[in-house]
Amino acid sequence: MKIHHLRSATFIIESGDKFILIDPMLGAKGSLPPFSLLRFKAQKNPTVDLPSNANDLLDKVTHCLLTHSNTFGIRPLQHADHLDPAGEAFLTARNIPVATPAKDASYLQKIGLNIAAPLMPWQAQEFAGGTITPVPCQHGHGWIHKVMANGLGFVLQLPNEPSIYISGDTVFTVDVKRALSELKPDITVVAAGQAQMDVGQPLLMALDEVCEFISASPGKVIANHMEALNHCPIDRKTLAAELERRGLGDKVSIPQDGEAVAF
Repeated sequence: MKIHHLRSATFIIESGDKFILIDPMLGAKGSLPPFSLLRFKAQKNPTVDLPSNANDLLDKVTHCLLTHSNTFGIRPLQHADHLDPAGEAFLTARNIPVATPAKDASYLQKIGLNIAAPLMPWQAQEFAGGTITPVPCQHGHGWIHKVMANGLGFVLQLPNEPSIYISGDTVFTVDVKRALSELKPDITVVAAGQAQMDVGQPLLMALDEVCEFISASPGKVIANHMEALNHCPIDRKTLAAELERRGLGDKVSIPQDGEAVAF
C-alpha cells in the first residue's frame, strides 16, 4: 500500500490496481474564499497549489471516499476543503464510484456524483474489493459542531493490505477511541491542522488531542490537513516539534504535498 499525499485532507490510497481518492479539493490556489476573516489572515483558499505529480495520480483514480460534504443540504454550506467545484467536476466527468455518509447521498446525487456506497455509522460493507467500517465524527468542540457537517471517518480493509483508519474532520470522541481500541487499525490518518472559524472552538482535534490520538493508535500514523487552508494554524513544524517533545516523533509521518508513504 502507498499513501500519496496531495494537499490538506486530499490524498490517494494505492493498492494494486485500486487508486482511492479521499476528499478531493482539486481547485487551483486561491479558488475558494477565506474560511476565516478575523481570527487568521484572510487568505483565499487553498493557500497552495496541488503538487506537480497530482495529475498523473488523479488519472489513475478508480474510487473515492468522501468523509463529509455539506450542512443541512444547503449548497453554499458545502465544505469545499473536502469537495470543491473542481473535485465535483472530476468525479462526475469520470463517473467515479463514491462512498460517503448516507445522509449526504441524495444531495450528492443531485449534483451528479455516482454514490455507490451510502454508509451508516458502524455498519461495515463492501467497497473497492474490501471492507469499509464508518466511524462517526464530531466536527468541532462545543456548540459549533451542531451547525457543521458531522460526517464519518473510515476504517478500510483491502485484501492483503494493512488496515487504515481515516479520522475525517473530528475531535477526539468516544467513537474515535472505540475505533482505535476495537478495530485496531494498522495505519491511522489524523486531521491535525486545528481548523477554527472566526467564532467558536476548534473544528478539529487540538494539539493535545492529536497527541492523544497518536498515543492511542496501534501502529503508524500519518498527519494531514495542514498548511493549505487559512483557518488551520497548526503547521508541520509545530506538530513535529511537539511530537518530538512527547517522544512520539518516530511513530508519525508528516508528508509533504506530493510525497508518498509506503507500507
